[in-house]
Amino acid sequence: MDPAIIVAIVALALLLFVFGMYNRLVRARNHCTEAWHNIDTELKRRYDLIPNLVNCVKGYASYERALLEKITALRQECVANNGSPESQAASENKLVRALSALLVRVENYPNLKASQNYLQLQEELVNTEDRIQAARRFYNGNVRENNNLVEMFPTNLIASIGGFTRREFFEIADLRERSVPDASV
Repeated sequence: MDPAIIVAIVALALLLFVFGMYNRLVRARNHCTEAWHNIDTELKRRYDLIPNLVNCVKGYASYERALLEKITALRQECVANNGSPESQAASENKLVRALSALLVRVENYPNLKASQNYLQLQEELVNTEDRIQAARRFYNGNVRENNNLVEMFPTNLIASIGGFTRREFFEIADLRERSVPDASV
């Protein structure tokens, strides 16, 4: 066999290998972006539920006005935060702590706990939290895959040439984790 043909075949195989690695990196980046949009959708769903929950509690628990106002302010902060996952997680964790404190305080209002509106909102909020946690796990799995490709040899060579970078994980507390809330919230 002619040495020129062998060199051409090896060069073509190497080129196809490089294209394959590049395409894996693009696919991982796109999966991360798609997964982030899923989280964003679920967070917006939570933001839409919060005013209804606040209004429902307001009618029964006028003593909790400061907490309700804080939750409203934290909701606005979260809606406005379009920063990195780490930045958004910090805002979300403050909101989750305030919502947890509200849910604990609602235990003191038996009429509110029995209200059909409140029960429905609480069920929706729990459902939304499940969806947020599922979207977060999906996103973090895609981030792990992206980060592995960006850091592991030989794809790290293509990643550095192609401008592919590590992504941040999105870590937020689960609203249903009922640790002792900060009463000063």
